[in-house]
Amino acid sequence: MDGIERFLREDIGQGDITTEALIGERGGKASIVARESCAIAGLEEAEAVFHALGLRTAARVDDGDSVPAGTEVLHIEGDLRSILTGERVALNFLMRMSGIATATRKVLTVCRERNPAIIVAATRKTTPGFRRYEKKAVMLGGGDPHRYRLDDAILIKDNHLAVVGSISEAVTRARKYSFTKKVEVEVVSMEGAKEAAAAGADIVLLDNMSPGDAAECAAAIKAIDSRIIVEASGGITMENAPLYAVGVDVISLGWLTHSSRAVDLSLDIKEMEERS
Repeated sequence: MDGIERFLREDIGQGDITTEALIGERGGKASIVARESCAIAGLEEAEAVFHALGLRTAARVDDGDSVPAGTEVLHIEGDLRSILTGERVALNFLMRMSGIATATRKVLTVCRERNPAIIVAATRKTTPGFRRYEKKAVMLGGGDPHRYRLDDAILIKDNHLAVVGSISEAVTRARKYSFTKKVEVEVVSMEGAKEAAAAGADIVLLDNMSPGDAAECAAAIKAIDSRIIVEASGGITMENAPLYAVGVDVISLGWLTHSSRAVDLSLDIKEMEERS
């Protein structure tokens, strides 16, 4: 898998000197266990880590499954030194990705109690070099990845508008540049929301508005063109997300990928071959 061997090389360096100093050639078995309830993500990557080291694995659950504390999620078998060498990289994938998936699922669940059609999305606030895995974790938690890269869609933000001068002119230029890409405009006021809708934006992003203001702007946008998608972002937390969910189509949350707490998983050695 692309990137896995690079991550292993980064961690191993010239060799796992602790394991090499302490442990001879012997086989073993190990399990990775969830120490808390969570949505599992990163099993595919964890297995790829161990496979790159010549080990055999068997997933006990599927990526995206919600599991209770104490669940064995992955079984590993083979050379004991290789198991220990791959332990941290595999756990880093699982703990980080499961944390993102768990947070996404929690916020999606509470929001859909208020609006069954709401979409919970990530942003580009990701870890350099790890974006594909963080976005994948969001999807495994039931969310939408939003843009992966700058070439996915046109998103006109405040600094673009500061240079161009107006929302209408920015949308006009964007439409001339590409007819195949969605055009989204970030706005901070009712006036901006109406201008973006009238100018022909496909998506209007309401930035740092209160839930009430966001709902009012969304209604005004839909009155101009009901096909426009209304997205809210900025200052949205696990606690207030349901208030936003009532009035808009999409909630985007940067903290899903930059601040989600890692889930507690651990690797336990279960069996060891006797030395010959």
